[in-house]
Amino acid sequence: MSEAPRETWAEANQRRLMAALESVRRALERHAAPDEGPGEAGAEPGREPSGAYALDFLCEAFGLSPFERSMLLLCAGVELESSFGALCAAAQHDPRRPYPTFSLGLAALPGAHWSALSPAAPLRRWKLIEVGAGDLLTQSPLRIDEWALHYLAGVPHLDERLQGIAEPVPAPPELPPSQEKAARRIAALWASAPQGSDWPAIQLVGEAPAVKRPVAARACAAMGLGLHALRAANVPPGADERETFLRLWGREAVLSRQVLLLDAEELEGPERARVLALLERIPGLVLAAAREPLAGLRRPEVRLDVRRPDPDEQRTLWRAHLGGWSSSLNGRVESLVAHFSLSADSIRSACAQAIGEISSEAESDEALGELVWDACRAQARSRLDDLAQRIELSAGWEDLILPEPQRQLLAQIAGQVRQRPRVYDAWGFGGAGIRGLGISALFAGPSGTGKTMAAEVLARELRLDLYRIDLSQVVSKYIGETEKNLRRVFDAAEGGGSILLFDEADALFGKRSEVKDSHDRYANIEVSYLLQRMESYRGLAILTTNVKSALDPAFLRRLRFVVSFPFPDAAQREEIWRRIFPSRTPTEGLETGRLARLNVAGGTIRNIALHAAFLAAEADEPVRMAHVLCAARGEYAKLEKTLTEAEIGGWA
Repeated sequence: MSEAPRETWAEANQRRLMAALESVRRALERHAAPDEGPGEAGAEPGREPSGAYALDFLCEAFGLSPFERSMLLLCAGVELESSFGALCAAAQHDPRRPYPTFSLGLAALPGAHWSALSPAAPLRRWKLIEVGAGDLLTQSPLRIDEWALHYLAGVPHLDERLQGIAEPVPAPPELPPSQEKAARRIAALWASAPQGSDWPAIQLVGEAPAVKRPVAARACAAMGLGLHALRAANVPPGADERETFLRLWGREAVLSRQVLLLDAEELEGPERARVLALLERIPGLVLAAAREPLAGLRRPEVRLDVRRPDPDEQRTLWRAHLGGWSSSLNGRVESLVAHFSLSADSIRSACAQAIGEISSEAESDEALGELVWDACRAQARSRLDDLAQRIELSAGWEDLILPEPQRQLLAQIAGQVRQRPRVYDAWGFGGAGIRGLGISALFAGPSGTGKTMAAEVLARELRLDLYRIDLSQVVSKYIGETEKNLRRVFDAAEGGGSILLFDEADALFGKRSEVKDSHDRYANIEVSYLLQRMESYRGLAILTTNVKSALDPAFLRRLRFVVSFPFPDAAQREEIWRRIFPSRTPTEGLETGRLARLNVAGGTIRNIALHAAFLAAEADEPVRMAHVLCAARGEYAKLEKTLTEAEIGGWA
C-alpha cells in the first residue's frame, strides 16, 4: 500500500486559516439567529493551539488579543469566502451592510473589548485593517489590508507602498576576507544585542560605497534575514508619510524578517534632519551606510569602517575569477590592481565580460589583457558618467604640435602613471601614507594651444578614460558646496584610475587673498581640499589654466608637473595646417606656408579648417584657399579680431 502524500506547508496553512474562519462564521450565525439555539459550538475563536502558520505568527508578533484576532479574521472572511458578506448583512439586520464593522464585532464575537478600536491598538497601529468612510467609527465599513490578506493566505510579499522606495539587496556568494570579517562582526553584534527597542543602529562608514551593501547583505544572510535598502533621497519628506513608512516597515521587519539599510552615501544638508529622525525610530535591525558617521543619533549605535578589498585581496579575486586565463595575462594582474581599485562584484563582472568576449583559446595573450583592461574601465564608468563629461579619445602623439621640452614632460607624466606599481610598491616609495603619491599636473597656456588635446593623448597612450570637469561649474557661492561637489567627483573616480581634467582652474585657484570673512576662509579650504585629493588620487589629475600668473605659487609647489603650452610660432602653425585636414578631405592649392601667417592657435586653426570644409562641400568643390579665407574672416569676427595685411597679403 503506497504512502499518502505528505501535506505541504501551504496546504496546512490554508486548512488552518479555513478552520479559524469557520469559528468566526459560527459566531456570526449565532448572532444573526439567536433564537435558533447555540448550534454546534466548536472551538472558541483564538483558542486553537498556535503553530508555525501565518495566522498564528502574525497574532503573536503583534500581540493580538483573541477578539482582535477574530476581528482580523472577520475582515479576511469577506475577501476569502463569498458567503461572508451576506452573513455580515444578516448579522447586522441590514441588507445594505454586507461588510464588517466594529459594531458587529463587539456584538457578535467573544471577548470583545473597546480598546481594540483605538488607533494605538495593534489592528490600526500596524494598519492590519482599514476603516472606511462613515459618520460613526463603530458603523464604518472595515477592510483587511491587502498585504495582511496575502500574508494570511501564505503568499507574503513586500508591501507595494514600500516597493518603490525600498529595494532588495541580494547576498553575494562570497566576500574578500576583510569584508567577510566585517559581515561576521555585524552578525555577532546582532546575536549579542538585547531584543526590542535596544537594537543598535550599525553604521557602515568609509569612502567605498560599492562595498557596503554586499557586506550588509552577507551579514543578513548569515542570520537568515533579508535586506532592503532605502536611499536617503527616498526618505519620505513629511512627518505623516514617515510615520506611515515606519509602521509599514515595522510589519516587514517583524513578519518577513527583513533588515533595512539606510543608504546615506549622498546625504544632502536639508535631508539630514529627516534621515536622522527616521533612523532613530526604525523598528528592528537597521544599518546605515555613510561616507562619514552620522553624528547626533539618539539611539544606541556601533560604527564599522568598511573598505575596498586591499591589493592582496584584489589579486586573489582576479586570479580566482579569471581561472585558467590568469596565467595568460603574464603579470598584468599587478597592473590591474595598481590602476583599478574595484569591489569584488566589479572584479567578478569584469572577468565575466572579458572572458565572454574571447573568441577562442588561441586568441593572443595581448588581446586578452586588453579585453580585461577595457572591462575594468567599463565597470568604473557608471558613477563618474553622471558627474563629468567623458571625452572620446581620438588624438595621438602625431596630432600634438608642441616644442620638444613639453613633449618630453608629457612623456614623463605617462611614464610615472605606468610605473607607479614598481616605484611605490615594489621599490617601497609608497611607504605607509598616501599623501603625495598622486600624480598631479598643471597645463598652462592660452586658449587653443593644445591643453585638452595633450590630456587626450595621455589618456589614449595609457588606455584610460578621460573626464573633463569644468571648475567654473563646480565652484559654488554657497559655503561648503564646492568641497562637496569635488568630493563626489573624486569618490566616483577612485576605483577606476581615470584621468581627471579640471578645466578653468582660475575659477578656484587665484592669488591667495587676505581672509576677510568666512567666504574667503572657505575658498582657501576648498583649494586645499582639491589639492589634497589630487595628491592622494590613485590616477592622474590635471588642472588647466589660461593664465598661469593668476595662480598662487604656494599652490603650484604642490603640483608634481607644470607644463607650459606656448602660443605656436609660424613653423608650428604650418605643421598644424599640414596635418589639420584628414586624408580623405579633397583639397586643391592649399599653401600651408601662407596659411601659417594666420596668427591663431591650434584650436582656432581647427575651427577655420572645419568651416572651410563645409563651405567647399556646399559648393561641391575641393577645399581651396578661398574657402579658408572666408572661414578665417568668420572666425576672426567671432573673436572680434581683424585680419591684417601681413596675414593675408598675397593670397586674399
